[in-house]
Amino acid sequence: MASEFQRRKVAGVFHAMDADGNGYLNESDFVTLTDRWAGVRGWEPGTANHDRMRTIMMGWWSALATLSDADHDDKVSLDELMNVVDQLPAMDDAVYATADVMFDAIDHDGDDRIALAEHKQVVYAWKGSDDGVEQVFPRLDADGDGQLSREEFRELWSGFWRGDDPASPSQWVLGTY
Repeated sequence: MASEFQRRKVAGVFHAMDADGNGYLNESDFVTLTDRWAGVRGWEPGTANHDRMRTIMMGWWSALATLSDADHDDKVSLDELMNVVDQLPAMDDAVYATADVMFDAIDHDGDDRIALAEHKQVVYAWKGSDDGVEQVFPRLDADGDGQLSREEFRELWSGFWRGDDPASPSQWVLGTY
């Protein structure tokens, strides 16, 4: 059973992803997130980068809906999402696979590192604000090299979705809440 801390942080991401504010995640929210992310990057619909981002985001929606939509109404409530979060400690492969896909989406220049500017873009696309990213990014960067490696990001992503330690830097991988 998720702790109050876990519920609060996941709820923050949930509400940021709920683009239409209807209290549920649905396919249209992920279309909007795709458009936001592509817009921040300047990718026009029909371009390879936009299409790639759409594939990533719609794949995430499909996986989320399959795992979470218990009542099969084509929308995911926070409670339904939290039921999946409770199962994540036993789902290493799925958590790390999602982390790798998100890493590839964030790594705009393809250098296998996430720089501060790239991280700010993704947080802005998700939340509509990148406030606080500059302050938390150094805490995310475990080795202090100014960038997040794939392995650093995988551990941060896993720690966010599965962790229960408010002091862990992983709590800010998707920005401050």
